[in-house]
Amino acid sequence: MNAQLSTKLPSAGTLVLLGGICLAAAIALAYAFRRRRELFPLLAVATLPLRLPITTGGRTVNLLIPLYIVILAGIIAGMLPWPRAVFGGRGSWWRPPRARTVAILLAATIVLYALQATYSTEPKKAVENLVFFYIPFGLMFAMLLQLRWDRRLLLRCLYVSVGLAAIFVAIGLVEEATSSLLLNAKLVASNEYQGYFRVNSVFYDPNIYGRFLALVMIGVMAGVLWTNSPRVVRAGAAALAWLLVGLVTSFSQSSMAALLLGLAVLAAWRWSLRRTVTVAAAAAVAVLALIVLAPASFHFGLKGTGGSVSTTTNGRSKLASGGLRIFRERPLFGYGSGSFERQYRAGESAAELSTSVSASHTTPVTVAAEQGLIGLAVYVVTLVAALLVLFRGARGSPERMAIAAAFAALVLHTWTYADYLEDPFTWALLAVGCALSRGAADSV
Repeated sequence: MNAQLSTKLPSAGTLVLLGGICLAAAIALAYAFRRRRELFPLLAVATLPLRLPITTGGRTVNLLIPLYIVILAGIIAGMLPWPRAVFGGRGSWWRPPRARTVAILLAATIVLYALQATYSTEPKKAVENLVFFYIPFGLMFAMLLQLRWDRRLLLRCLYVSVGLAAIFVAIGLVEEATSSLLLNAKLVASNEYQGYFRVNSVFYDPNIYGRFLALVMIGVMAGVLWTNSPRVVRAGAAALAWLLVGLVTSFSQSSMAALLLGLAVLAAWRWSLRRTVTVAAAAAVAVLALIVLAPASFHFGLKGTGGSVSTTTNGRSKLASGGLRIFRERPLFGYGSGSFERQYRAGESAAELSTSVSASHTTPVTVAAEQGLIGLAVYVVTLVAALLVLFRGARGSPERMAIAAAFAALVLHTWTYADYLEDPFTWALLAVGCALSRGAADSV
């Protein structure tokens, strides 16, 4: 039995009514934010994972409507800083030039994406990404950036995230026990033909569900490694065990890989880089040996005809190779923002087409195919600048290392799945990391 929640687009009159309710809620929240400024980051963190799938025109768009309300409330409350305050200048409150560079590069990314939408073969998709993701998340980044992120506020945000994750895992376990899903009819059909049952809790995609759990687990582990309190360690271990159950039932390989990378970063920080690399290399050799000795168990076609790399990666390797083909066709400018799906389908036969194509599931490949070398260069420079800001000088701060480890895990997830700047967690982690970098510079 698979009961599905209806998410079809309501009538025009209902939309107007819902819009009025959302606006009223935003105004009420704005008043609360004016009285208690710390409510904004807490509610922003609480709404980061809450995507509502809306079906219209045969397509499903996952919108973060609760987060949009919080962002609008922050703007109404006057929390959006002036551009000069964000990007610096004489008398600016923001001193570190590297952190300022990240903000400028993110703004340049949005501008470039908008410009390349003008010649895109799929402009509708590009406009959707700008309106629903890039622009609102950029506004959220600016508002989170100006806050003073102390340890107390960070812990409160972590508690909110852990509480939400625990509830989501409980919902996922109910789905597991009843073999039913709340959302995503395609996943329901997929589960019918697989030897295992994937849950997605309140998320449309089990990989996004797994990504959220992995990021929260990295935050909890950072707290466990830093504290000297046995009570905190026990509570953290219990939380990690509960969230791990949820992650396993999602069967998200990309999320598990992201979690391992985040934990490796924390281990290198807490103990030593050399020992961490040694253990990680040994684990990689062991996994490789298992694949070689028992390829059928991993669905690899290394022996016989029982599988292939494409099967093991759920078709992602084929999508990536298709993205590289698109890149070779127009390497400098690409086919325009949001064009991957159209160009991929144009180059594949009907028999070879996947039933669901939206990206290459490897962010650099998608960027290269859509935006060419120009977009890829901006992506690489932005990523390098962000990593430098998050990691440089962070070794003495557990808060900064937690943010850096989470961001590294998220980046790996985008290389094995999708959603880089389309995920609000990217913007939130960068905003908090840059703000903490500012505090470190101020203390020097």
